[in-house]
Amino acid sequence: MTETSETSETSAAQVRPNAAPGSRFVWSKVPEVTAYFWIIKVLCTTVGETAADLLNEKLGLGLTGVSLLMSLLLAVVLIVQFRTRAYRAGVYWLAVALISVVGTLISDNLTDNFGVPLETSTAVFAVALAAAFFVWYGREGTLSIHSIDTVSREVYYWLAVLFTFALGTAAGDLVAEKMALGYWFSAVLFCLAIAAVALAHFALGLNAVLSFWIAYILTRPLGASIGDYLSQPAGGGGLGLGTVITSVLFLAVILGLVVYLSVTRRDVARPEPLTPSEG
Repeated sequence: MTETSETSETSAAQVRPNAAPGSRFVWSKVPEVTAYFWIIKVLCTTVGETAADLLNEKLGLGLTGVSLLMSLLLAVVLIVQFRTRAYRAGVYWLAVALISVVGTLISDNLTDNFGVPLETSTAVFAVALAAAFFVWYGREGTLSIHSIDTVSREVYYWLAVLFTFALGTAAGDLVAEKMALGYWFSAVLFCLAIAAVALAHFALGLNAVLSFWIAYILTRPLGASIGDYLSQPAGGGGLGLGTVITSVLFLAVILGLVVYLSVTRRDVARPEPLTPSEG
């Protein structure tokens, strides 16, 4: 969840055995996993759900047009993210928010425009994510987000994040709508699932990296269920706040937290020394 054991390994290896005096530091391109991380992540997933619905309703571009527009915007932000030399809270979380919207739109396109059943899209995204993890681990030997310090690892990371959002959207819709469990009950269900992962990690020693990615996947349908519950009409199982109010509310909280983190740098991961030969 917080990659506690992985962090311990990282801390123990802060000075690598072959590190030479004066070695420079490599900074991870992603934040430290703290409570702030999980709060903003859930908020971003909620915004991804409601903002996708809002843009589709208000822009008049159709689902395909909105998908192309948001994908282009995401590409621009990711270029900025890749060009940064270290973690920057504003750029990073803007990319997460946009990838949340795009992941939602990809799933919605498959369901609404191509008639792909939610069971099928959920399975396809699960296989795609597993393939991304398989290639990532095979090439880099780790799936830890504490080691996102090269271009290749960052590529694998963002590809995996995209698939987690698409998978979470499809799985969330499958549980809440196809299985007719309702948004509120679905949110509680996913909360319990995350709690079970946390218990397995902290009490039973489940691998930190595995725990992190399972929880990361589950926060997507959790956020989507919360977003749908708040925004959908009362007659449809929601509170009826609407997509505008829900999106603005959550975006405001995200902005406040990101500004706070940008100023305090409380979520900046500790660097690992890099020897000249590794640079």
